[in-house]
Amino acid sequence: MKSAYELAMERLEKGAPSIALTEEQKKQLADVDSTYKAKIAEKQLFLRGEIEKAQGSGNFEETEKIEKQLVAEIARLREDCEAKKEKLRASFAT
Repeated sequence: MKSAYELAMERLEKGAPSIALTEEQKKQLADVDSTYKAKIAEKQLFLRGEIEKAQGSGNFEETEKIEKQLVAEIARLREDCEAKKEKLRASFAT
């Protein structure tokens, strides 16, 4: 007798079968991850430097504005990364 988990996994597999990725495909996905991690790190370094400058000058409104920009930029880059990986995964399926 199968557990509820096993039955659910079977139904899930029927609805959206999983794709076995080749090493080359995994490498392509890892390259996208690596590229976007570098972009995020670059943006963090730059904007944190700007935050420190604003804090040093006592401009707390500017500090808050830059912090919000940093959060938005990181979220945008992560979304771009996931979109690019999804596009790659879709191309692997065909």
